[in-house]
Amino acid sequence: MFTASELLEKINSHIADLKFTRTPQGLYDPVSYVLSMGGKRIRPVLMLMAYNLYEEDLARIYGPATGIEVYHNYTLLHDDLMDRADRRRGKETVHKVWNDNTAILSGDAMLVLAYRFMAQCPVDCLKEVMELFSLTALEICEGQQMDMEFELRKDVREEEYLEMIRLKTGVLLAASLKIGALLGGASAEDAGHLYDFGMNLGVAFQLKDDLLDVYGDVAVFGKNIGGDILCNKKTYMLIKAFEHADDIQLQELNAWIDAKSFEPAEKIAAVTGLYDQIGIKEICERKMAEYSERAMVNLSAVKVPDEKKAELENLMKNLMHREV
Repeated sequence: MFTASELLEKINSHIADLKFTRTPQGLYDPVSYVLSMGGKRIRPVLMLMAYNLYEEDLARIYGPATGIEVYHNYTLLHDDLMDRADRRRGKETVHKVWNDNTAILSGDAMLVLAYRFMAQCPVDCLKEVMELFSLTALEICEGQQMDMEFELRKDVREEEYLEMIRLKTGVLLAASLKIGALLGGASAEDAGHLYDFGMNLGVAFQLKDDLLDVYGDVAVFGKNIGGDILCNKKTYMLIKAFEHADDIQLQELNAWIDAKSFEPAEKIAAVTGLYDQIGIKEICERKMAEYSERAMVNLSAVKVPDEKKAELENLMKNLMHREV
């Protein structure tokens, strides 16, 4: 069994060696730029880890593993454009370096490339893998649309939000694991348990991101703190604040949400102060723990020796113990 860090090194090396030789160069330069930003490569590493539970010849699935990472970065490119984000992983975003039209078109090219890489899987798995990948891509679009619609609402319910992040984040982690398992020859039961493990891990992971956006260290988190507060993003934390605030806290929270002009640092400090008063950090941490525990139940049901699953368990712990 390879460790997560060994798998990360292998997929990083493979992606670094990719050469896009087609023209025009202006279409492919942003693709290379996005992939050169690095990142945790969680999704391809999960795919390789699931495969490695059953097989050792990792190079056999470098194509699909690359495909899942290219697809993920395509979603980030378009997310940054929709959010008008200036930076990603410490670097300027594509629409800032180039322009909006280039970001759209190069993102579209990344989607097509992702499908081409994914189709490099063994032919006996091709239909099942491509059907799962296509369904996952569609579900992520559904989750993104829900997220955008939530921006116009104050009445988003907890269950709606959890479904949205299941679609936006959970399904891609789940699909990464299931595709790796299928390519490794896992049973349908094991592949299903690994899918559920990834789903619950994905929800817990996104809840952690919500928490880090308020309470994280910018040097560790890699993004400015308080961005969700400034744009009134309907995170789990804001939803629970509306639910648990008393009348005075609710009045103040609504005033900040409705404010058309404000000093950003003041708004971040005020809303964070309200979260502190209401106990939102602890509420979010309890929900994260709930989904983490579900994920561990799913992983324990996978019928391979515990020592083989230990690396997946360690990766999950590392993801959930990111510093706040």
